[in-house]
Amino acid sequence: MLELAVSNKLKNNMNLFKQLFGGSPTDNLESLINDGAFLVDVRTPGEFSGGHAKGSVNIPLDQLPQQLSKFKNKKNIILCCMSGSRSGQAKAFLEKNGFENVYNGGNWNNVAQYC
Repeated sequence: MLELAVSNKLKNNMNLFKQLFGGSPTDNLESLINDGAFLVDVRTPGEFSGGHAKGSVNIPLDQLPQQLSKFKNKKNIILCCMSGSRSGQAKAFLEKNGFENVYNGGNWNNVAQYC
């Protein structure tokens, strides 16, 4: 009984973590990418040049305010970075600016496996 309570508590904490940091289910990423999602890597240009998901564009997190026009009319937007932290911040920023269907893909390698 105690094990079930602990298991449920852990599941609830993971759901809260996903809500706070904008995580999205991995199986959904694959279908979104196959459907032509706009892939954006929010790492620095130096990090991006060291490797990135095929088809992704580099718009560093600190440049998002000046680059909002690039996100207009995109059906789905998937953001990635090194760990999912900056892409979570970017997701929150874009949603605050009226963009919908924005997903935090987490680590760029996680996104790259579906490209």
